[in-house]
Amino acid sequence: MSGSPHLIFDRGLLRRRRDRAAATQERVAPVLDAAAERLLDRLDDTTRRFHRALEIGGRGAIAPALRARGVGHVVSMDLSARQAALSGGPAVAGDEEWLPFAPGSFDLVVAHLSLHWVNDLPGALAQIRAAMAPDGLLLASLPALGTLQNLREALTAADASLRGGAAPRVSPFPELRDGAALLQRAGFALPVADIEEIALAYRDPLLLLRDLQAAGETNAVLSRDDRIPPRGLFPAALATLPAGPQGVPVALRLLTLTGWSPGPHQPRPARPGSATARLADALGVEERKAGEAPGGGGRQGG
Repeated sequence: MSGSPHLIFDRGLLRRRRDRAAATQERVAPVLDAAAERLLDRLDDTTRRFHRALEIGGRGAIAPALRARGVGHVVSMDLSARQAALSGGPAVAGDEEWLPFAPGSFDLVVAHLSLHWVNDLPGALAQIRAAMAPDGLLLASLPALGTLQNLREALTAADASLRGGAAPRVSPFPELRDGAALLQRAGFALPVADIEEIALAYRDPLLLLRDLQAAGETNAVLSRDDRIPPRGLFPAALATLPAGPQGVPVALRLLTLTGWSPGPHQPRPARPGSATARLADALGVEERKAGEAPGGGGRQGG
């Protein structure tokens, strides 16, 4: 199966998998809840009160938590109508690539574990910014490069051994260094990107594959190999995963993006020459001109 150079993911397949995951993701609820809690902890870094929030891909965890934090009106959106309905409040089935909201609709947007399946991430972020009121806050989390890296390498090696080639079986993920640049490109102010890691371990690595399936996070890359995989592919790959005392370690590296829609009440750099205090006074040292020796002796010659 193949697509245009600008299409990476099969969004129709993803929607169907998220539909099914609405009934099975309870299996991985502790991980999803931990990831949601870490993202929403960022709200504690601001004293701003929010009144109109949009949550994207919250899997039923984000909207109730926002209401508990005092956000009065929360709208939930997901590619899957079944996932959106888990929010317990106003919900709409919508596509992150074609947001169905008017400009300035929200002062807070929380996108949780969904934007990594978007074909045009800069475009999706720009649409989110357009739907935000001035001085609105965006919080977003998505898996970063390094997530499931040991599984990716094991599947690639097993595929190459059994078939003489390898098709993508784990989705591509963005890098940390791309995060702030993506926010700036989309027009956000004060962009911040950082990584948090949730460390997991599986005594039976087959359970990792089952958890990914339960969460609707299995391969939806357009260039995937649609043929039935060789019977020995997954056993061969899983057998090579390095195990520690707790089992096979699995890293979920979460790229967290924080940005503000431009507005009149945000901090701005001071104008050159506008300082009202000298650095030397603050440091308690004597101020000297460039090249002047201690004691006022002037520039020293050689």
